[in-house]
Amino acid sequence: MNRSLSTLALTLALGLGAAVLAPGIAIAFDPASTAATNVDSARVALHGHDPVAYFTVAKPTPGDASLAATHEGATYHFASVENLQAFQADPARYAPQYGGFCAFGVAVGGKFDIDPTQFKVVDGRLFLNKNADVAKLWSKDVTGNVAKADQAWPAISAVAPQAL
Repeated sequence: MNRSLSTLALTLALGLGAAVLAPGIAIAFDPASTAATNVDSARVALHGHDPVAYFTVAKPTPGDASLAATHEGATYHFASVENLQAFQADPARYAPQYGGFCAFGVAVGGKFDIDPTQFKVVDGRLFLNKNADVAKLWSKDVTGNVAKADQAWPAISAVAPQAL
């Protein structure tokens, strides 16, 4: 797929940038932000989900705001003291890739919000996607999309999503 077709496919899958998420999930995305982390107005990442739980129980788990730690300008919430302590011991191990932006979006040169239920842990790295349709596109070539996203991320990490 050439670049313009890939961008068109992503735009359609993402609903022209509209943040449509599952009911009950807060919309945190700020298209004007130049931050390298995807956080809400309170600087909370992952829509409040526990990053360690993706690795330990292999499912998205809401965190508790009273159990919080900050890493690279983002606040993470945890479901247990044990998860908080694990994160504090090695935050880079548990922090989501690409600042918590959609992995497939980064692979095609964009920064999009995520649905915290659309994730995959690959080679010890947490990847999230915008929605189930985008997760399916990303899953068609995980290795290739990770390589593309790893290459694209340094150039777009500090660029506002609306400028991409």
